[in-house]
Amino acid sequence: MKDKNIGFIGLGNVGSLLANRLIKSNLNLYIYDINKKSAKKLIQKGAIWKKSIEEVVINSSIIITCLPSPKIVKNVVKNQDGLLRFVNKNHLWIEMSTTDEKDMVNLSKLIQSKGANVIEAPISGGQHKAESGNISILVGGNLKDFKRAFPVLSKMGHKILHCGKLGNASTLKVVTNYLASINLLSLGEALMVCKKYGINLNKSFKGIKISSGNSFVHETESKLILNGSFNVGFTMDLVCKDVGLFDKLTQKLNIPVEISPLMVKIFNKGKKKYGRRSFSTSIVKLLEEKCKTKIRSKGFPSKLIDFENKKKGIII
Repeated sequence: MKDKNIGFIGLGNVGSLLANRLIKSNLNLYIYDINKKSAKKLIQKGAIWKKSIEEVVINSSIIITCLPSPKIVKNVVKNQDGLLRFVNKNHLWIEMSTTDEKDMVNLSKLIQSKGANVIEAPISGGQHKAESGNISILVGGNLKDFKRAFPVLSKMGHKILHCGKLGNASTLKVVTNYLASINLLSLGEALMVCKKYGINLNKSFKGIKISSGNSFVHETESKLILNGSFNVGFTMDLVCKDVGLFDKLTQKLNIPVEISPLMVKIFNKGKKKYGRRSFSTSIVKLLEEKCKTKIRSKGFPSKLIDFENKKKGIII
């Protein structure tokens, strides 16, 4: 493997899990986050803490960022002590956040002006898949850069798709998150109908699972709603960001959508009522409160776990 020294910036809920997969792969991992406490467990496992972005870049040939918002991504790249100041022709930047496609293209041009290479590689599949190393990864960028990045990406994920040019993967990720968010809202309504009608919710879950109404979101997030923990590891501020990015794309492309603006309104209402760091699945509480009925059932887990061993990373 050509690149043994990997830098990782952004150690939040998902970033820390991805970084942990790289530690298990016996790579030299140099980490940084604005909150050093988030790095404590990774340091104990062998990651090397660096006190600045500059130190991460100097010690690494590949730099990975996994950050919570487009604004923070821009800051990490463009700030006085950001990536742009320190990268050179030996570096490959892998951006794994869910970010704005226009920002991604513009930032990549700045990085490339320093001689460095760039790919975007947002992930999809849930926090439990990131923890097991079986997450899916969408990649946009030059094919040569994708091939260079693949050995590292394959340590973090299972199904890896090269989507074409920069911007394609960011757009496709926003689309998939939008679809997942629609499904979350519709499942809340569907389960409420079952509850009000008097169908056992355990039976309802199984019935949906074996039917044409089944989905990834149902098989995962419905369990957490029925349990009452809502612990999906994905927060209301992030889902608001994602549905907002999708709505922004529809406006840019002059597509007269009707569902998207409504979703933005609903999730922003949920964020205001339950807090920006509440779980995205908490959105169903809006309906529960109006109906004065909770959709709960015994026998469902409080947390999602991927019980499968790490699968080999493959190109789809």
